[in-house]
Amino acid sequence: MNTPNRLRKFLVGLSIAAIAVLASLLPGRAQESNRTAQRARQVFPKDEPPPDEVLKFDTDLVSLDVVAQDAQGRPVRNLKANDFKLYFDNVEQPLAFFQVEQRSGQPRPLALVFALDISGSMTPEEMERLRVALNAFSARLAGHATSYAVMSFGMNVKLVQKFTSETDKLDRAFERIARDPNGLSTHTYDAVDDAIRLLVRQAPRTRDRRLMKRAVLVVTDGFPVGDTVSPRTVIERANLADASIYIVTLPSFSRILPAQSENPLPTPLDVSGLADQTGGRSVYADEQNYEALFRALAEEVTSAYVLAFYPPEAKRRDGQFHNIRIEGPAGLQLRQSRPGFQAEGGKVR
Repeated sequence: MNTPNRLRKFLVGLSIAAIAVLASLLPGRAQESNRTAQRARQVFPKDEPPPDEVLKFDTDLVSLDVVAQDAQGRPVRNLKANDFKLYFDNVEQPLAFFQVEQRSGQPRPLALVFALDISGSMTPEEMERLRVALNAFSARLAGHATSYAVMSFGMNVKLVQKFTSETDKLDRAFERIARDPNGLSTHTYDAVDDAIRLLVRQAPRTRDRRLMKRAVLVVTDGFPVGDTVSPRTVIERANLADASIYIVTLPSFSRILPAQSENPLPTPLDVSGLADQTGGRSVYADEQNYEALFRALAEEVTSAYVLAFYPPEAKRRDGQFHNIRIEGPAGLQLRQSRPGFQAEGGKVR
């Protein structure tokens, strides 16, 4: 894509982000109008009942992932259950379950969807580096019980590879994507929404009596254009599915900016909170750090603690949203996969 096209996409994406921010500040009537305009999509379609295992697990026990990092951003793996405090609506609750990914022993199962931007702003060189980096990512997780799916998105969202544990199928999927440009639109939120639905349908909450880690890894230029589902809705659905969203913004974004900076200008994806509010992470790649960056992400994806508890009976089915807050040892940074719990009876918009 030439420079005018990159700039046009940058300005369109920036305008959409500004409109979204302004809309969020308007009275409730305007917000309700925006929600009505969203496409009618559900995590579990009406004609497709949710998996029994998910229902059994989610009925009473509420779980969430927590990532702990030191001041240098390195994962901290040696914490124990009594190092954490869990607050439900600001009232401390006892933990009913605690699990941590170990360097040795049986690893935690992982289901991950790669969502790759093919909107035209990514160069052939980037696509090749990305293919190598994603292979490095999967190689880092070779010892885990991992299932991958691959989606591409631009003007449309396409499932390129259904869930598989065969890495050679991943490589072939990446090669197909590199040959499939998809127009100027970048339906990023639609793609993440579809990825979450895929996780809910095909990645049950438990496997071999162990809790499954669910994640979406989005690789993009950072500027959604033309989506039919809102960021808020996608975040809500990710929280309900207990899925974390990780975002890698590629150099095609930085090249359209007038100057480089150690602190890149936040993209609309960053502003939306898609990564922060789902316990994921947003990072920026450059030509030199593709493989190292993706290996570090693979390390982080498998470094979460799993905490679960039973909410008070009176609040399990009241249809209300309840806040969850996790506290840990002083000096550590904690990221939790969702900010709260939507009790049965509530509706996901």
